[in-house]
Amino acid sequence: MFTSDYITSHPSVPVASDRFESSPFLDKHITPNAMFTVYAGRLVAFMTDVDPADDYWRLRQQAGLFDIPERPIEIAGPDSLRLLETIFSRTIATLKVNRARYAVACLPDGGILMDGVVIRLADDRFWYVVADGEFDLWLKAHAYGLDVQIKDPQSWVLQIQGPTSLDVLDSVTGGAVGQGLGYFHTAMVDMGGQKVLVSRTGWTGELGFEVYTQGDKTDCPALWDHLIAKGEPHGLAFCNPVAMGIRRVEAGILNNGSDMDATMTPFAAGLGRFVELDKPDFIGREALQDADQTCLLLGLICRDAGADFGRFGLTFAPGADVYDGNRQVAQLTAKHWSPSLNAGIAYVRFDEPGDWVGRTLALDSHDGTRLSCEIVPLPFYDPAKEIARGIDRTIPKRPG
Repeated sequence: MFTSDYITSHPSVPVASDRFESSPFLDKHITPNAMFTVYAGRLVAFMTDVDPADDYWRLRQQAGLFDIPERPIEIAGPDSLRLLETIFSRTIATLKVNRARYAVACLPDGGILMDGVVIRLADDRFWYVVADGEFDLWLKAHAYGLDVQIKDPQSWVLQIQGPTSLDVLDSVTGGAVGQGLGYFHTAMVDMGGQKVLVSRTGWTGELGFEVYTQGDKTDCPALWDHLIAKGEPHGLAFCNPVAMGIRRVEAGILNNGSDMDATMTPFAAGLGRFVELDKPDFIGREALQDADQTCLLLGLICRDAGADFGRFGLTFAPGADVYDGNRQVAQLTAKHWSPSLNAGIAYVRFDEPGDWVGRTLALDSHDGTRLSCEIVPLPFYDPAKEIARGIDRTIPKRPG
């Protein structure tokens, strides 16, 4: 992790630039007490000195702008589809141009290697937007002998999420795109003279979209200024990344490498619906045919916890143990204080199958204090994703 002191004192020099890249938007939003991390080979702020509770409610009531480290990989060429069908447990051939689809890549033993969103830009050109972890070399290894090119398109990603986000989209594109962009649809658009790719996707469970820059063809500072200028009348403002973290846990969105990893199958992570065992051979298919299909990743609600439950480094940390009586049965992965549910919430990974949903268990803290907690299915609310799809446009009220 890095504090903003180093970043602000070296504004034109990316830290350890031979190992990772810095966001081109950092100068637009870093604050004196910001903390930084490296994700997917990119340096980004993961916490600012803005109150995440305020930004959480901006996200839920208006629109938040987030600088995130997702990284697209381009797969193009006559054999691109053949490669992707081998890599992913979900069919890609039926994906139409200008559409997107969530897909998981597995190891031969069925463990999760990577998850992300596939975007079809042309018949033989795709982007796969990856989470943290190395994936380029995996693609290149399996592309051996195929007529396919794998490259980094140098695209940086912004997310605009919240109830007024499509009004923002309409404004920043001069009315060219807005309410009509369907869920998991994409379009190449002009934003203030900058050509960018837009997708009706996000990492918050809210109505929203993502903006993908086009390498050196996009003036990133100019793009940011245009988004803020046109979006402010609709309540748009840059938001603390912690607010996104809270909302993504409420929405049941998983993070590769922390909530799920190579020791879990998609079934264990609750992603079995993205495994098509009737699809022709893909990496991991044989192992997944014989795998236990029980979901081991569930939700936890701790109503006795205080707001400190969700703060970085305090009391209950990822990896904290969960007990059934005196028997340790699970561990936390992600955890936050939910302003909407007025409770501590977390993902909990169980060691073995069981009738855990509906059970009251105990959560162990660093100081030995134990609190009771309820085990629930994921997500914590809106299981049909009616908010993200734009079906439920209700604006929630902030308590108090």
